[in-house]
Amino acid sequence: MSPPRFIPGHEVPARPRDSALLFAAHGLELLVAERDTTVRIPTCAELPELATGAHFLGTLGDVDCYAASFPKDISPPEGMKLVPARGLFNRLDESLFGVAGRALAIAEWDATHRFCGRDGQPTVLVPGERSRRCPACRTPYYPRISPAVIVLITRGDSMLLARNANFPGAFFSTLAGFVDVGESLEETVVREVKEEVGVELKNLRYFGSQPWPFGRSLMLGFTAEYAGGEIQVDGQEIAEAGWFTPDTLPQLPPRMSIARQLIDTFIAQVKARSTPA
Repeated sequence: MSPPRFIPGHEVPARPRDSALLFAAHGLELLVAERDTTVRIPTCAELPELATGAHFLGTLGDVDCYAASFPKDISPPEGMKLVPARGLFNRLDESLFGVAGRALAIAEWDATHRFCGRDGQPTVLVPGERSRRCPACRTPYYPRISPAVIVLITRGDSMLLARNANFPGAFFSTLAGFVDVGESLEETVVREVKEEVGVELKNLRYFGSQPWPFGRSLMLGFTAEYAGGEIQVDGQEIAEAGWFTPDTLPQLPPRMSIARQLIDTFIAQVKARSTPA
């Protein structure tokens, strides 16, 4: 059975929302109902006070989805708790995790733009679009999206993978970083790679993209070939890095991430080259 399709929206539908899913977020934490080893997203009926002012996200299959900010100074209802959203990787199916990522961004935007940054006036929701606006100076505030690049560097049948010093766990992944002001995506890739591992690149190619809730970013994936230099990790973001083949793989990132898509695609290409015709 194919996963349910998510159709985004912002206009609140004229139908009861009791059975709708309510993604209540605080920062990068999400409120979930937990029982034994399973978790689920609560419904609006279970969180009526939050549901009243919740933002409509869209429909997942035939289920409406809403997002709301959860105040950290109140206790979650019995049977529920705030958990780091990153820890839900393998506990929610991919469709739900994607909606959860959208909810994290919408909840943060709503919570951090209640007042205008120019004149301090309370902002109001704008009908017909996802924005808040200052009624005094008319400055609009939209959900923030931060572009970031991620790249898999290859050398023959090997790929350069690194372990980020700030990430939990011991998995190795591709290199990534946020786009700086005035940079093209290609310039960002070259700069980030040089800063983090000290090598040169050639044959940079676009791979694909993925919205990413951690950092509220849009990840833009690339592949590149090694062009020279010795690996020299920066010692701050990157703890260690090295060349790996499909036969010498370290612990890898989750399959739903674009980093894993880059890695798996390269592994498939290497195996296809080594298979006799």
